[in-house]
Amino acid sequence: MNSKRLVLIVEDEEGISNFISAVLTASDYAVIKAVNGKEALEQTASHSPDVVLLDLGLPDVEGLDVLRDIRVWSKVPIIVVSARDHEREKVTALDLGADDYITKPFGTSELLARIRTALRHIQPSSKEAPNDHIIRIQDLYIDDDRRLVKMGDTEIHFTPIEYKILLLLTRHAGKVLTHDYIIREIWGPYSSENQALRVNMSNIRRKIEQNPAEPAYILTEVGVGYRMAEE
Repeated sequence: MNSKRLVLIVEDEEGISNFISAVLTASDYAVIKAVNGKEALEQTASHSPDVVLLDLGLPDVEGLDVLRDIRVWSKVPIIVVSARDHEREKVTALDLGADDYITKPFGTSELLARIRTALRHIQPSSKEAPNDHIIRIQDLYIDDDRRLVKMGDTEIHFTPIEYKILLLLTRHAGKVLTHDYIIREIWGPYSSENQALRVNMSNIRRKIEQNPAEPAYILTEVGVGYRMAEE
């Protein structure tokens, strides 16, 4: 039985598709391909890939429509790989359920790292499962049962809102969370708390970052949202 992780590449440009395929094959992934939206939906349904790499500029339908259709019935990790770098399209893709967004051209190491992150989100290690209230990211330690946060050996106090934001980011470490998603999760679906989010994020960074101007934990995706770094 083949135990390799299966990646579906949805890309109509043959050169790019072959390049990504070669990188993944060399890294011990199994690969299948689709050149348009119709094939992408068929391949996802019939082969149940572990990860989908989705281009937005497809010849038959818009890639965002493919993303929307897959999300109706599947939680497969979807990483958008696109030459489009407009902030609004990134936000839209993430809000529709994309797990990540990589802009072409990209580095192979970055692509492989994003795939590994996506796979970890769907399959937590058995070591972590019994203690999912304990979160460790580098020197950051969170015990959610005790609502205790430490940086190294130093306990840090957070307001209830700051703590909720920090916990949300750490539980999705490595994944971009849009501004709208964070606001909905913290303040509710009918809120518009952009300024409050910025203020709270600044306070959190001041408490956990050695240099808040060059954060090592909470990274900014300009115009899109925030990403908590991983171990």
